[in-house]
Amino acid sequence: MSHQSPSPLRGAAAGLVAGFAASFAMNQFQKRWDRAAPMPDKSEPSTVKAAQKASRESTGEPLPEADKKAAGNLVHYLFGGGLGALYGVAAEYRPEVTAGFGLPFGLGASLLFDEVAVPAAGLSPPPGEVPAKSHLYGIVSHLVYGVATEGVRRAIRTGAAAQG
Repeated sequence: MSHQSPSPLRGAAAGLVAGFAASFAMNQFQKRWDRAAPMPDKSEPSTVKAAQKASRESTGEPLPEADKKAAGNLVHYLFGGGLGALYGVAAEYRPEVTAGFGLPFGLGASLLFDEVAVPAAGLSPPPGEVPAKSHLYGIVSHLVYGVATEGVRRAIRTGAAAQG
């Protein structure tokens, strides 16, 4: 991308679309993993817990049971899209963030969010109380997210550069 000057707006837009697509890819990967090797812990996902917390704080009411899955998916996609937008802007100014075709980005997201932020927010148990298989599931899922984010972001920005 050295022939193209940085554009934070285009980078954010490409990253947002890439983050949404990558969130979908991550969901599809997790569905296949769950069919092949079901996770022992079937507690409520942290995205559903985050949606539940947002509902209680904004309305004073819990989410209806029928809305939990959709609300959790909304949190997942909004967060994935937003993180992708930030990544897209960073890639405009620091192309080295794309090194490894998104793998370091995905690993960083897994470590920062699954291992630090989500437990700190009380949305999951502390990392020491989580089985190793769950850590592996989170890391590999986020590696899929990282690669998909970079692939889609790169395709959009390369296509945009080719069109002028």
